Amino acid sequence: MRQYLRNTWDGIYTAFVGMKITFKHLFTRAVTIQYPEVKVPMVDRARNRLYVNIEDCIGCEQCSKACPVSCITIDTVKSTPTDPVGTTSNGKKKALWVTQFDIDIAKCCFCQLCVFPCPTECIKMTSVYEYSEFERESLIYKFASLSEAESAEKKANYEKFEAEKAAAKAAAAAKPADQNKTE
Repeated sequence: MRQYLRNTWDGIYTAFVGMKITFKHLFTRAVTIQYPEVKVPMVDRARNRLYVNIEDCIGCEQCSKACPVSCITIDTVKSTPTDPVGTTSNGKKKALWVTQFDIDIAKCCFCQLCVFPCPTECIKMTSVYEYSEFERESLIYKFASLSEAESAEKKANYEKFEAEKAAAKAAAAAKPADQNKTE
């Protein structure tokens, strides 16, 4: 009998505690936000979508090396002396063509570790946090400014330059050997 009364009292007590919490929230204003029309302001240090200013990228691959999940893919080609790449916005001279700069946001863990090692500060986190897609391939963002044809042309130019350089070096090495034979 004693246990029965104790259980009854515990049931009534917990119901009153629950109703106290319910009545407390019953008379406060709602904080519901109508999401698509009204958006929550983001804090200053929020980590969201990555953005790359490809004009400032020197192709050093520091961001790719710092990424713990390997979501950044960078491919570069050296420029030839007759094909200058240009300079960044802070005056640093570029030596590489960035033929591919892809970020797979589906893999990204938004740790911001890729932002800090960049010497030209071309990669940064933005305040954009809405980027849902229907296809997974749509989550691969391509930042390279060169088309595939231009990238192939730059690679061919560099290979041609290297072949000419190797041929000139071989000719220079063969020239003293020919002089030794004639003497």
